[in-house]
Amino acid sequence: MAELNLGELDLTTDEYILDEVDVHIQANLEDELVKEALKTGVDLRQYSKQVEVELQKIEQASIRDYIKESQNIALLHHQITACDSILERMEGMLSGFQSDLSSISSEIQTLQQQSVSMNVRLKNRQAVRSHLSQLVDELMVPEAMISVVLESPVTEQEFVEQLHELNNKINFAKELSFRETLACSDIQDIVDRLKIKAVSKIREFILQKIYSFRKPMTNYQIPQNTLLKYRFFYQFLLANERTVAKEIRDEYVDTMSKIYFSYFKSYSSRLLKVQYEEVADKDDLMGVEDTSRNTIFTLGQRGAVLSPAELEGPILVPHTAQRGDSRYPYETLFRSQHYALLDNGCREFLFLSDFFMAAGNSALDLFNSIMGKTLTMFLKSMSTYISDCYDSIAVFLCVHIILRFRAITAKRNIPALDKYWDAVLELLWPRFDLILEMNIHSIRNTDPQRLGLLDTRPHYITRRYAEFSSAIVSINQTFPNERTNSLLGQLQVEVENFVLKMAAEFPSRREQLIFLINNYDMMLGVLMERAADDSKEVEGFQQLLLARTQEFIEEILSPPFGGMIAFVKEAEALMEKGHLDRLKNDEARITQLIRGFSATWKQSVESMSQEVMRSFTNFKNGTSIIQGALTQLIQYYHGFHKVLNQPTFRSLAVRSELINLHHLMVEVKKHKPNF
Repeated sequence: MAELNLGELDLTTDEYILDEVDVHIQANLEDELVKEALKTGVDLRQYSKQVEVELQKIEQASIRDYIKESQNIALLHHQITACDSILERMEGMLSGFQSDLSSISSEIQTLQQQSVSMNVRLKNRQAVRSHLSQLVDELMVPEAMISVVLESPVTEQEFVEQLHELNNKINFAKELSFRETLACSDIQDIVDRLKIKAVSKIREFILQKIYSFRKPMTNYQIPQNTLLKYRFFYQFLLANERTVAKEIRDEYVDTMSKIYFSYFKSYSSRLLKVQYEEVADKDDLMGVEDTSRNTIFTLGQRGAVLSPAELEGPILVPHTAQRGDSRYPYETLFRSQHYALLDNGCREFLFLSDFFMAAGNSALDLFNSIMGKTLTMFLKSMSTYISDCYDSIAVFLCVHIILRFRAITAKRNIPALDKYWDAVLELLWPRFDLILEMNIHSIRNTDPQRLGLLDTRPHYITRRYAEFSSAIVSINQTFPNERTNSLLGQLQVEVENFVLKMAAEFPSRREQLIFLINNYDMMLGVLMERAADDSKEVEGFQQLLLARTQEFIEEILSPPFGGMIAFVKEAEALMEKGHLDRLKNDEARITQLIRGFSATWKQSVESMSQEVMRSFTNFKNGTSIIQGALTQLIQYYHGFHKVLNQPTFRSLAVRSELINLHHLMVEVKKHKPNF
């Protein structure tokens, strides 16, 4: 028997879910109308029948309305049918338009492709035209160029302009020839002939200017400036005819080398004719006996050669100096000679770099090929002169002239003379060191007994040293040199030893101190005029002068006031140890000291002042020593007062005879000399 399929009515199938029924029931219960019916307690069966009746009424009314509007509905149906036919025709028309637009779009794409293709062809033709136009312009040699190159003078601006154009055409022709362009052969011949003509005219012009340098009394700077104005000429030759360019450069080098050598040789020889005839020789040393040539150790106005105004001032004109019977020290001639070298050398180096387009080592080699002979002549003549020169100040000034000239060329960025400056310094420094060492040995080997009569005034050897040392120190401040400072230190040690040896020749210590103080003061005064206050030389002599001055003050106070000074020192020493009672029985000694001081101090101070002023050549120094002595005297007397105020001596009746310290100070001030 076949199974019965109940479908949706099968309550036993898994598909029927009771939960869904619960959900629908719950949803209906939540309906507002159902809720309202349940609230009012309406019978649902009755309510259902009522609803069904109302629905039937509505349905019948709706049918009546439909029958009533049947004609309108039919009319609407006809209208919709008519609209459908119209829309169908419109659809046909739009389909036709769409097919037309598709064909037009394809035509536009075709036109666009044709336009792009034509645009590319246009650009290609314009590019070709540009290149062809330039090629034609470069290949064409204008009649104006031919006329100007053949007929116009090279100094005309028009010639220079056409020469630039010709140079461009030559370079272009070379480029075309390299590319094996056939059109190049059409102009090669005429360009070559124009180049030959231009080279010939330029060569003749430049050689003429170079030959004009050789004329006597010619200011070669004028034709040099003219050549610089036409510097392109050499550039043209260098690019197109190197053999002619080399010929011109060699001719210039040969000509200028001879001109500079001749000029500087003549100038140097004429300068030496206006040098001082009397110069230092090997016997003019610091430690020799007094001579009439002490000025070789003095700077004086010679240092002015290093001032900016004179260092870069006009060079000396020898024949003018000879007519005026003027004479100059060696360093002035040296400055003039080397400033002329510096000025001409800098100008020449700049000319070579500019006109011959040289730079770096090639510029230096070209400069040396011109100036080398002159520089060698300078070094040779200088070596000859320096080997027999004993004027250390002149040599040292020459060193500093070179140092300043080297700084000037460095500031101008001209390296051409650097090696020459170094070579000159290698000549001068050893000579200066040698002369200084000779002076050091001369002082070391000086025998005081061979220098004549003893005198407490400053010695001429110490004066020589003071003048010389101050000169070297003042010059050396701008470009300090440790070797020079070391030699000056050795010289100072020898001079100090010499002063002590000379002082030992005096029989009394007082005379020795006077001699030492006079010499230290003189050397210090001369040094402080030129050297800095904090220089080693100044500080060294200040310490020596202070020490000897203090010793001298004690020395001159000792004869008139020695007893009181000895008592004060003895008493102060015992006070420190607490043994002052040991002097309790020295009443007689104290009485004698008080009364002796009161009776003689004025006369002693006056006598001491006169002796000091007679002993020292420098009034200012003498005044300082008197003031120091009087100040020291007051300090000792104040100590005397202090000792006698101690309990040990308070009972002494003689204390009443002590001079009031303030009164003593007032009286002492009257004895201070005024200058």
